[in-house]
Amino acid sequence: MAGIGLDFALGEMADAIRDTTERFAADRIAPLAAKIDADDWFPTELWPEMGALGLHGITVEEEYGGLGLGYLEHVVAQEEVARASASIGLSYGAHSNLCINQIRRWASPEQKARYLPKLISGEHVGSLAMSEAGAGSDVVSMKLKADKVQGGYVLNGTKFWITNAHHADTLVVYAKTGEGSRGITTFLIEKDMPGFSLGQKLDKMGMRGSPTGELVFNDCEVPDENVMGPVNGGVGVLMSGLDYERTVLAGIQLGIMQACLDVVLPYVRERKQFGQAIGGFQLMQAKVADMYVALNSARAYVYTVAKNCDSGKTTRFDAAGAILLASENAVKVSLEAIQALGGAGYTKDWPVERFMRDAKLLDIGAGTNEIRRMLIGRELIGAG
Repeated sequence: MAGIGLDFALGEMADAIRDTTERFAADRIAPLAAKIDADDWFPTELWPEMGALGLHGITVEEEYGGLGLGYLEHVVAQEEVARASASIGLSYGAHSNLCINQIRRWASPEQKARYLPKLISGEHVGSLAMSEAGAGSDVVSMKLKADKVQGGYVLNGTKFWITNAHHADTLVVYAKTGEGSRGITTFLIEKDMPGFSLGQKLDKMGMRGSPTGELVFNDCEVPDENVMGPVNGGVGVLMSGLDYERTVLAGIQLGIMQACLDVVLPYVRERKQFGQAIGGFQLMQAKVADMYVALNSARAYVYTVAKNCDSGKTTRFDAAGAILLASENAVKVSLEAIQALGGAGYTKDWPVERFMRDAKLLDIGAGTNEIRRMLIGRELIGAG
């Protein structure tokens, strides 16, 4: 396996998923990565191709069209997709984990049968809508309101910072049905429901090509059968998925770090200054060593947390810790990659400046590093 020097003993299935995803990503995603970033373009044609490989339903039971595997295999697939394009990796994680995996975990058998097949095949794109303009880390302060009416609910308000918003067919949406943390309910929203529309699309620094935007609900009518999980039990649905979300999305940062090494190692072997390859200088060797250690230390933590997710032993603070380490290491590694290339690294002729812009998102998205540190410290001390 290219780029993996250390045997993490992930198992034959994870290794097979890596090989399959790596080949597909190198052949189909990597050649599009620069255009995806430059044009802020979401190539929807990749979704059915990824579906045909089984990538969308890795954690879903076979009876619904999935592979019936675990979060470890999902992290590995996430890593290899993001290695080719972090933007596609982000949209893939939002689709396959935030949307599909939450439906797998919480939907009724009828809802699963209705929504999962087309999401897993890639015919449909999925999304999750939790954040609002005034409710990010403080998610319970959300304002999107769902009023009970005969046969269903009427939703009014907006959601913001929503990945895949402008391409999603099926969305897992959280709305207020009461007061406080015990007054939130999860809904399955379809893009053509009356009263549902798209607001602005955001122009981001990085992760361009992974569309982020606003959802608008104006007397949006949602039938009772589209409530997912218990009424007023949405916080339980939401919080239960965060550990898996953090773990899987940490794979994006692993992929970015590997992509940095994919560029830097050949460059320092070939680029000559003062009569020798710059990789012959000890300072450059130290830089490469730090990049490699940052990647593999993050891999060790993320893979271990993923294994614990699969065995039901994960903790909230370790899921937060894994993405904290991976996100901060990826920013450092991407900055070192730019430095290793010197002036070339600061140009758009080389992809390392894109890697840096992409890496920064996960210091902020899926919970800021400040929130992660607060969560880890509070739980370890027992101050929660």
